[in-house]
Amino acid sequence: MKRSIIIIGAGFGGLSCAIRLASQGMQVTVLERQQQAGGKLQQIEKNGYHFDRGPSTITMPSSFRSVFEHAGVEMEDYVRLYELEPRTRNIFADGTVVDLSRDRQWMKEQIAVYSPEDALQYDAFMNESAALYAEANQHFLGKLLISPKEKYNLQMLRSLLRVRPMVKLDTLLRSYFKHPHTLAMIGRYATYVGSSPYQAPSIFAMMGHVEADVGIYGVEGGTYQLIAGMVKLAQEKDVQIVTGTQVRQIVVRNGQVVGVDTDQGFREADQVVANGDVLSVNRLLVEPKYRKQMTDARIAKYEPSISGFVTLAGVRRQYDALLHHTVFFPEQYEPEFKDIFRDRQMPTDPTIYICYSGYSEASRAPVGASNLFILVNAPYLSDAWNWDEQMDRYGEFVLDQLEARGITGLRQSDVLIRYTPKQIEQDTLAHKGSIYGISSNSVKQTFARPGNRSKDVRGLWYVGGTTHPGGGTPIVTLSGQLVGEQIASEMSVR
Repeated sequence: MKRSIIIIGAGFGGLSCAIRLASQGMQVTVLERQQQAGGKLQQIEKNGYHFDRGPSTITMPSSFRSVFEHAGVEMEDYVRLYELEPRTRNIFADGTVVDLSRDRQWMKEQIAVYSPEDALQYDAFMNESAALYAEANQHFLGKLLISPKEKYNLQMLRSLLRVRPMVKLDTLLRSYFKHPHTLAMIGRYATYVGSSPYQAPSIFAMMGHVEADVGIYGVEGGTYQLIAGMVKLAQEKDVQIVTGTQVRQIVVRNGQVVGVDTDQGFREADQVVANGDVLSVNRLLVEPKYRKQMTDARIAKYEPSISGFVTLAGVRRQYDALLHHTVFFPEQYEPEFKDIFRDRQMPTDPTIYICYSGYSEASRAPVGASNLFILVNAPYLSDAWNWDEQMDRYGEFVLDQLEARGITGLRQSDVLIRYTPKQIEQDTLAHKGSIYGISSNSVKQTFARPGNRSKDVRGLWYVGGTTHPGGGTPIVTLSGQLVGEQIASEMSVR
């Protein structure tokens, strides 16, 4: 008989894990509480406008490609990516524009307009960025690190020393650059893992190489097609995907998982993989007596990552200032992170990111119109900010900020939808509405995240942003594959 595995959650991690397990001959069922697979990535269509609500910047395409290749199929038969060049447009408060590019010479020319000194340092920084990525890729990203032998060895110690875990990202950047524009443009990479450049370790400087050299990609038909392609492949591998089903409890007997209790009854399983926030999964789905090492007190000690306040705007005009990805930076960058992490308030002068996928695919919006996904970094949920009271007011403030930057007419949009951290928590059970799980604002939360295998319950596994190897769409996808491979190898020898 096939061994049965239940996966809770049909996000990137859950689907990639399901495909890997099913390809190894396992019987896999994925249970998803929302009506569509995708987790935080959902598709919205209204009045001829097509939006992806959730992850929009796709990097590290090999993380997605390997899902399909290990299943014995060609990724292009399910979903197609296209490289963006320029990658992202960065617009600063003084009007300076830098279009991120693979072309280092052009990058240096753009940076030299405001800082010849920074331009001279760009090659050296990018070389270090590539070295950091190579180190992370070899020793952290491609391994589960669930055994002491994997975690504690001379090679791992040497690798940690090479990436200088005690050095903050901003500190590393200041050893190369002096101008606030360059520091903000590259420091923003900390937000890709829900963190602050002034607190996160310097390892995240590797994202400079990831974006400029490896590339940023669009997805034909919208980012959600990555999910749709994975769903199609999973179903071809006989994975059962059940949406609209709420898991109420992970059922444990004598310290061993035996299945899950859902709103539609009990489902038995040999192993359970939770594709969701480790903290929420334990707090909501595992009885306290079965989680001695993940108590409520311990959960409370973790710092959640940033969340996001999203506006979807479908407007009958187009904007010369916008590329597929555009970032509007404030006059000063650091105060935003004090607002978010120290005061747990929305930024008084926020960075505003816009994804305009219609720039690359005109069919994503009516003729002459724009489909804009507008994101402002937000604090995780706390008593310091009430979204029921503040959503409309802050939403209008964001429109005012964009109006001042030349993105006008949004109040006359055909579609105007707002989405808060509170809704993220309600839809996905993300701990305190965080997007990336726990933050990477400390060495411990970066390099010693909760493990992929439960320390309390045999047969319970975790994939997603809170667990190893970390947050971000490609990394979460990778975690699903690593866990799937580990489970399959362990079950095959029994």
